[in-house]
Amino acid sequence: MAADAESMGRGGLSKVSSIAGVSRVTLNVGIKELQSSEKSQHTKTAHIRKPGGGRKKETEKNSKLEKVIEEIVSPHTAGDPMNPLLWTSKSLRNIAEAVEKRGYKVSHKLVGIILKNAGYSLQGNRKTDEGGNHSDRDAQFNFINDKANEFLGIGDPVISVDCKKKELIGNFKNEGEEWLPQGSPTEVKVYDFIDKQAGKAIPYGVYDIANNEGWVSVGISHDTACFAVATIRSWWNEIGKNRFDKSNKILITADGGGSNSARSRLWKNELQLLADEMGLEISVSHFPPGTSKWNKIEHRLFSHISMNWRARPLTSIQLIVDLIGATKTAKGLKVRATIDTGEYETGRKITDQQLKKINITKSDFHGEWNYTIKPIIVNVIS
Repeated sequence: MAADAESMGRGGLSKVSSIAGVSRVTLNVGIKELQSSEKSQHTKTAHIRKPGGGRKKETEKNSKLEKVIEEIVSPHTAGDPMNPLLWTSKSLRNIAEAVEKRGYKVSHKLVGIILKNAGYSLQGNRKTDEGGNHSDRDAQFNFINDKANEFLGIGDPVISVDCKKKELIGNFKNEGEEWLPQGSPTEVKVYDFIDKQAGKAIPYGVYDIANNEGWVSVGISHDTACFAVATIRSWWNEIGKNRFDKSNKILITADGGGSNSARSRLWKNELQLLADEMGLEISVSHFPPGTSKWNKIEHRLFSHISMNWRARPLTSIQLIVDLIGATKTAKGLKVRATIDTGEYETGRKITDQQLKKINITKSDFHGEWNYTIKPIIVNVIS
């Protein structure tokens, strides 16, 4: 109607308003919309851009930009072992400034887009502090990051190790939800009292950072240093020695406590035995107290295992192994799992004399956290 009124020229507005019973205000709105549409169409036609025209995205011009940002953020990244999301302690503007120092021009907004696409998100405070906040915490993060890059740069193995949360074996409730017919939830026991016959499953993991692969030994005895090193030994014998057959050293990143504690004499003694067997130098870097969630294995392996078996009662040790082995991600994570039926006694002590026999060299920077254990060469005199 607005088009008809406009085409009639002078007096058209009144005629159409009278015949159609439409107010002049409504017709004027329609005429303005027509004029606006014509102007917009003219503008689009006049400024149409050739395919592929315009400025290229910064990520297209600099293919290494995402990797550079990941490297800058990586030493400061934390992850909840029950959640695959990552978060960073650096602001977008600080990250953008660090990127520019490396010769790339980037805005803080683009940094945010790249981090979001990589799986990062903005997070509020959460109670994850396990106690203590060492003054050299960030410096140790950077030390570990530099050390890992040094090993990875020449093709030597870098593994992240830890013991996952122990799991009750039996028809017990498992956190999370899964798709089932409406009104048909899986029925489990009301009380989580341990089944003495079934016991607990103790998953200890090894995560190969370079190859995005996990190895998990599911123990049924105790989480001790012997069990931890036995898992590393299993990974090496089954996978590591073939993949890294030209390497003469290995880097292990681990928490500061638990079976792989930085203070544990037994841990170091078992690593000495392993170094002798493998014929490799074993370098170890521990995360500072209260920062275990920064360990790569937590958010790159354990979180995905937890998601894979969510809402599934872990009724047998074999089911646990099968669910761990079936864990995969869109980024290519592969996991192998096995049952460790070994008996690992608790309370084993390493004497001062045994400790002196360990061929250990401590780093100048926090030698209690960073050290290397070399194989002991025995000279045989004929």
